[in-house]
Amino acid sequence: MKKAVILDASTVTDGDVSLEPLTSLCDTKVYPLSAEGEVAERIGDAEIVLTNKCRITKEVFARCPNLRYIGIFATGFNNVDIAAAKERGAVVSNVPGYSTDSVAQHTFALILHYYSSVSKYSDYTSGGEWCYSKLFTHFGPPLFELSGKTIGIIGYGSIGKAVAKIAKAFNMNVAVYTRTPPKDTSGINLMSLEELLRQSDIVTLHCPLTPKTEKLINERTLSLMKPSAMLINTSRGGTVDEQALRKALDSGKIAAFGADVLTVEPMSRDCPLLGAKNCFITPHIAWAPLETRIRLVGLVKDNLEGYLSGKIKNNVVM
Repeated sequence: MKKAVILDASTVTDGDVSLEPLTSLCDTKVYPLSAEGEVAERIGDAEIVLTNKCRITKEVFARCPNLRYIGIFATGFNNVDIAAAKERGAVVSNVPGYSTDSVAQHTFALILHYYSSVSKYSDYTSGGEWCYSKLFTHFGPPLFELSGKTIGIIGYGSIGKAVAKIAKAFNMNVAVYTRTPPKDTSGINLMSLEELLRQSDIVTLHCPLTPKTEKLINERTLSLMKPSAMLINTSRGGTVDEQALRKALDSGKIAAFGADVLTVEPMSRDCPLLGAKNCFITPHIAWAPLETRIRLVGLVKDNLEGYLSGKIKNNVVM
């Protein structure tokens, strides 16, 4: 059997998802996590590496002459030096689209956290305060309807389309900014970025992180948004200028921010958004429901089987 290494299994499972579909295909060593300085040593003479976030650099390729296949537990593959992989003739297979539904779901979880204030009202009742109310109800934090609101979707790939579908079920107006206009524009309004920011009650990011989208949300673009608007980011942290966003939140230039991603992860202690007003951040979990991770392992298995059989799938090395 070919030698394989899983470098960071703990980023995929804490024991609730079996890796046996992968480990059974090769002579596999499994490491929970690997520090950057341990990567090359742990790969050693293995031909196959499976990883989520470990960096496979030009130096790693140089130190691991047998390395021919990198299977990514993710859609993004910026942790692999693709030029070095191409030079080596190595295959790098990612997993596109595995988390579309879960990320779209989490996008609305963040939206509803603010629009329905469930946690605040739950705290009111669990603390016993409702027991002393003279009313059957309680008028505390403001509540808002999604129906009739405009959601502005930046990036209209599979996740952007899934978010639009959910938004329509809430009877929302859907505005879209995308570099590649879709063939089917029924039920959406294509807009320039500036127009979308001005008109939207909720702006949600679903674009990749590229030189053109880095800090796309900045002091200038934030200034175009409504003071009542909410910003959502479940794409990549680097699409937002966090310093500018902190100022906008604390000064009331926008109403709220919900995110599952940050520029630096795990969150640094000096993150500008730590403690910001009306700021709700989850620790990069939108992709992580049990069903999603089971699907991910299955698709990584399919990619690996393709490599082993000579029928390569999802190779990102051009």
